[in-house]
Amino acid sequence: MKLPLTIHRARLGPAEFKVIRPARPPARAALSDGNWYLHVQVDQQAAQLLAGLWSLAATSPRSLVHVPLRRTDPETGGPGLDLVLLHHSLQFSPARWKELRARLGPGRPQTADLPGPASTDPAPDQWPQRHYQENRDRFHQHVHAGTLFMTGSAKLFADTAWLFADVAHKGSGHVFAHPGHRHYCTTLGPYGNLVGTGRGLHIVYRDQWPDP
Repeated sequence: MKLPLTIHRARLGPAEFKVIRPARPPARAALSDGNWYLHVQVDQQAAQLLAGLWSLAATSPRSLVHVPLRRTDPETGGPGLDLVLLHHSLQFSPARWKELRARLGPGRPQTADLPGPASTDPAPDQWPQRHYQENRDRFHQHVHAGTLFMTGSAKLFADTAWLFADVAHKGSGHVFAHPGHRHYCTTLGPYGNLVGTGRGLHIVYRDQWPDP
């Protein structure tokens, strides 16, 4: 999977940060704060892009992956959020994001060649310790400055990229085959001991979007 990106660098005090953005943000995608989960709505192209960016976050532990998604929720009319994916080893505070974001220039174009998720289905669980209560390798979510931060390990990002690929590959077929029940979704939630702080993500395929 070839992914056009822009690479940005900016300093905050003595530290320099690298921020990666998709060169073309998804046109039909929205992220908003729901009642039980944070609500992600995507069409097929946006779901494929997010699967690739999730995989990129797994292979770029020294970078912040910023996905501009902030648009009015097409379902509720509520405000939207941007998304940042980052490795916990960066120890980046979301409270510093607004200042860092303001210092980012147009960036340098680059193309990443990503393998993407190995499958659109969950692989056999080769990491059963994540289900133990003592497991500490979980996503932590924070919302700050109109942005959702998903902080986790490389393995967590690699192991969960398939969720977006699943929606990309199966969402449109489900809608076509079930016109009376058009809802196709998956969740990244606390039930699998994948989220330590936060409420998880409800990822929904949406084929009908209002005009921009």
